Parts: sequence; structure tokens; C-alpha cells
Amino acid sequence: MNCKYKIKLRKAKGYALPLILVAMLILIILSIGESMTSYTTRIQAVSVKAKTEAMLAAEAGYERAIFWMCQQSDILGSLQAGGGSGNIDFGTSTCAYDIGFQGFLGARPVFKISSTGRSGRPVYTRIVDVNVMQETAGWAMGACRVPNGPSSTTEVWFKNGEIVDLPLHINKYNDSPDVRDIWISTSGGAPRFLRKVEMGESRKTSGGTDKYTGVMPCFEDGIHFDQPNTRITDDTAVTSKINRFRDSTAGTYQFTPAAYSGYLPAVQLEFYVSGGAGYVKISNNCRLKVNTPGKYDYCVVPGSGGTLFQKYNIYYYHFRPDSGSVSVPVTNTYVTQQFGGYESEPGGQIYVNGNVVIGSADYGDMVVKGKITVVASGNIWLADSILVDDNGGTQRDADGKPSADNPNVLGLIAQGVVKVVDPGRSPSLAPSMSGYTFARVCNGSSSTSNDRYLPDPIVIEAAITVGGGGFGAEYVGGPNWDYDCGDTQNRKELDGCTDVLIVRGSLTEVVRGVVGMFNSTTGVGYDGYDKNYFIDNRLMTGILPGDIWFTGKYIPAPAGWHDYGIDH
Repeated sequence: MNCKYKIKLRKAKGYALPLILVAMLILIILSIGESMTSYTTRIQAVSVKAKTEAMLAAEAGYERAIFWMCQQSDILGSLQAGGGSGNIDFGTSTCAYDIGFQGFLGARPVFKISSTGRSGRPVYTRIVDVNVMQETAGWAMGACRVPNGPSSTTEVWFKNGEIVDLPLHINKYNDSPDVRDIWISTSGGAPRFLRKVEMGESRKTSGGTDKYTGVMPCFEDGIHFDQPNTRITDDTAVTSKINRFRDSTAGTYQFTPAAYSGYLPAVQLEFYVSGGAGYVKISNNCRLKVNTPGKYDYCVVPGSGGTLFQKYNIYYYHFRPDSGSVSVPVTNTYVTQQFGGYESEPGGQIYVNGNVVIGSADYGDMVVKGKITVVASGNIWLADSILVDDNGGTQRDADGKPSADNPNVLGLIAQGVVKVVDPGRSPSLAPSMSGYTFARVCNGSSSTSNDRYLPDPIVIEAAITVGGGGFGAEYVGGPNWDYDCGDTQNRKELDGCTDVLIVRGSLTEVVRGVVGMFNSTTGVGYDGYDKNYFIDNRLMTGILPGDIWFTGKYIPAPAGWHDYGIDH
């Protein structure tokens, strides 16, 4: 018995060792598996971290590039000077970005931002390529205020019940105390803003007071606060863009009208359609007489950034030479903008180193057929309605605006002001001038006298840019401006019988210009025009010839964002 037991015990001990070894092997395998899993998890975490950091670094480079672009007075000039590249080191990641010119979308410049973010070892790379364009504005203002002194402005209100059917942008005014930069009258029916509104200022004061809480319902498409300022108040931006426009204009259509003692130099333009083609009659070396300004006839003092103002003398009448006027097809003025080896679509360009008067008693309403931009280093005076051709009404929407397929467009850009002339300035006593003919510019009357009569309504279909002040009407509220109701000669009227000014297009101005105002002299009625401004949606796509945009904001082009990663 004892021997057998000992034998069995030895056999039992002989089985235990292999079992222990197997168990140890299993534990080792499990431990290695757990270690591998932990290592893999750590590797994955490191990889995800590197990818995330590279992506964020690339996007940070894109944001830095956009910020740089927004700071430039003239992005094309800055790129030509070699700007637009940079690097950022975040410690565990880096990025390198570059800004270049990508081409034209129609007449609109397109830029390319390439930003490469890197992180990790091995390095993970993330690349962001974005095509961006300068945002276009419907109605952009350096300040929503009217000058009323050399260094002072007064608020201008959006009226009760007024409808503003344009995207709106207003620069930050930097006032103290900080009040709302847009003035709204809500008594008797608030105005309605149908499109997006951008404000340069914040919604709240530094003390936390909400400046907009009482008027937010007026903004049906909301407000975007803290937006970049438009560059229309930047003299460098205006000058550089206008100089580039001048240099790209055909020499035949660059004009410097001759000065003459007691008169301003000017060019008269008359647009019309004949035989299905668009024409412009150009009368160079006109002699323009000015008259006493009214209360609100201010322009910006050059170099002041839109903070200092001076009176300017308003349009009175002008003479044009008996010979030398030429009528040319609008297409004769066509050129292409060129940059970085790319060409834009062709469009007409006329540059005047002086003043421009648009109007004629010979053709009826001015009608523009073709694409053309007129730039003046001085003022542009409008003395008639100006319409784009609508192909017999087939290229005009039911609301009166040019339809999307209408190819005709007019741009008006002035380093001075753009103004509708005062209809109360009667030049009947204008002297005769040898070799020159008095130029009747308005067609509102069949009278053969020199008196000026404007149509009612006046319709301006154009993209208007005012680098030296605001768009509006001259001598509003002056003693000769208004006449009694029943005036059949279509001058402006008193006692509430205002005429109508319709703008179908876009508007960019340093400050607001007066269009109409309550008659404080008589206590009744309203002097000037009731304004009706409507966005021409075609202009938002940048079909206007010439690189004349002043918004300080850049947005991705349609389908313009591309990003991808690279493992090394």
C-alpha cells in the first residue's frame, strides 16, 4: 500500500509542472496581447493627435492668410509686391501658407490660399487649398451718417415703413459714448431690412449693454456683427484700384479734359441704342460751371479717411465744343483685365481725369447696351435716368429689375461724389461761348429754353461707387429746389409732392448722401426724393468690368474648398 501510494504521488507531481508551464505561457501571451493592444492604442492616439494637430494647423494657416488679405488696401498690389506667404510654429505642429492669384470668374478676381499643416513623427501632413473671392456688397457705407460740418456728421434715419432690399454693410463708427451705428425710426411702422445686414461694431457695448435689442425684429435675415470694415474709406485702396483701372483702359478712352478759367474740366457721356447696338457719345473738353452749395453738399477731404469734410460747388450747367464729339459702339471700349498670366472676360472702360456729366436732351432716357465702367478722378453728375437695355422688355423681371440673363451693366466710380443734379438750378441766363454750345442735359420737358427739367421717377441702373463722399441729390432743401404740387414740368415739388429716385444696382459710399429730407423751413412736406433702392443680383456675382471692389471680407468661391491628408 505504501509503495503504491508513493508511486501515485510521484505521477501526480509529474503532471503539475507541465500544467504550470502552460499556464505561465498563456499568461505571457495574454500579457503580450494586452501590451500590444495598449501599444496599438497609444500609436493610434498619437496618430489621431498628429492628424488633428496637422488639420488644425492647416486651417490656422488659412485663417491667418484670410486675416492678412483683409488687412490689405489692395490685394492685387500686395501680391505683386511679393506678400502673402508665412509660417506659424505651434510647438508640436507647424504650418506654411501661401496666397496666389488663381484667375478670374467672369470679371471677378479669384485667389488661392494653400496652407500645409504638419505634426508628429513620422510626420503627418494636412493640406488645405481654398479658392476665395472678395465678397460683394449691395449697399456698403463707411458711416451711416451725413456730414453737416468740416469735422461733424449727423445721424441719418431709415424711415418708418421703408423697405431696404439690399444686403447692407456699415463700418464701425468708433463713437463715444458707444451707441448703435444704424439709426432706425420705429414710430408709425418700422423699416424692414430684407437681406443680410453686416455691422462693423459689436452688438453690445464694452459694459454689456445690448444696443440692438429693440430693433432686431426689423432685420428679417439677421445681423452679422464684428465684420471687417469696407475699404471705401481707405484713400490708398481707392487710388490704387483706380490707377490700375486707368492703366488697363485703352488710351483712346482715357480723357483729361482741358481746364478753362472760371469753369471745371468735364466730359459729357450720352448712352443710347441704335440699330440694335449700344453707343456712347463722348464730348471731351467740356466747360462746366458750378454754383453755390447747399447745407449738405459736402465731399471728403482727401487723405482724411472719411473723417474731415469740405463743401464742394454743385453742378450748374456746361458747354460742349461745337466739334470733336464722337459716337462709338460701347464694344469699342472693351478691354480685358490681366494679372498673373490670366485674363478676365472683356468689358468696356472709360477713364476721365476730371469730371463727368451723364445726360442728354437728344436721346430721351440714357440706355446702356453692353458692359461698361466709367471712372472719374473728380465728380460724376447724373442729369437723367440711366437704364440698361432690356431687349424690348424680354430681359427685365416683373419687379422692374434686369433679369438674370440680361448681359448689360453699367459701373460708375468717382474719387469725388456721384450726385443727381439739382433741378432748381435754372441756367436760362447762361452766356454764349464762341465755339461751344450750351448742353441741355435733361429730357423732362419739350421746352427749348435752357431750364432744366428732370423726369419723375429718375431711375439709375448701375453699380455706384463713391470714393469722395456719398451718393445723393444736390442742394436738397435749398430755396430753389422745390415747387408747388401740380408743376407739370417735373421739377421737384413741395408740400409732400416728392418725386421718386429709383436705384437698381449697388452702392458703396464713404458716408451717406442726402436724398430727401423733411422741409424744416416750411414745416410741411418733404424736400427731395423718396428713395427706392433695389439690389441687382447680377452685380453680386461680379460681372462688372474692372477690379473695383472695396469690401474687406473674403469668402470661399463656389466648390472652392479642398483638403486632404498625407501619411509619411
